[in-house]
Amino acid sequence: MFETARAEEIRRLQDRIRGMQRTRLADRTLPTSEALAELLPEGALAAGGSYVVDGSTALALELLREPSRAGSWCAVVGVPDLGLEAAAAAGLDLERLVLVPQPGDQWLSVVSALVDAVAVVLVQPPARARVGDAAASRLASRLRQREAVLVSTRDWPRAHARLSVAESDWAGIGAGFGHLAARQVTVASSSPSWQGRTRSRRLWLPDATGAVSPVVGRAAGERTAVPAPLRALG
Repeated sequence: MFETARAEEIRRLQDRIRGMQRTRLADRTLPTSEALAELLPEGALAAGGSYVVDGSTALALELLREPSRAGSWCAVVGVPDLGLEAAAAAGLDLERLVLVPQPGDQWLSVVSALVDAVAVVLVQPPARARVGDAAASRLASRLRQREAVLVSTRDWPRAHARLSVAESDWAGIGAGFGHLAARQVTVASSSPSWQGRTRSRRLWLPDATGAVSPVVGRAAGERTAVPAPLRALG
């Protein structure tokens, strides 16, 4: 009974989203964060592609931000700690966002159903879940048919690219005063299409305004002063 009700709810959601979606994707890529574009094989999110983001929900959400701002529907599955306030802070349009925090054992079926209705699905598979090659192939075919994108926070077969936070440094505290104002990270990227080569970029995640932006300095690995004044405590 519960699964029947869930399936009916998803069907109603699909109908609603199709009615509200502005346009079908005309290009083979989706709007992509400038900070992350050079870390992706096509220089953008490829329609029909799947991506893995290790070690940072904020980094995964950054891949959804530009499609959401452009008017596309997005969905987040299996991330119970993500609420509406956090989603809004990440730059997502709450009017075109579907949250399924607790999909249970049917998480893959939920993802598959949402791919039929939204442009980008972010999923955090259960810790011990394993996606078989056959299931991944079926979902990949559906992604291509719908020109949608899948972003997974855990391993996914034949992903187009894998992004991971290789290094992280918080900035803002000096001599025992101030507060944590921003974080610099090194994001490393790999892709089967690069034949073993990798790319990396130094980013603010977040910067002092809460956004994700490239670190501007004489070198990508150089620690740069945080671009905001510190707030004294006491």
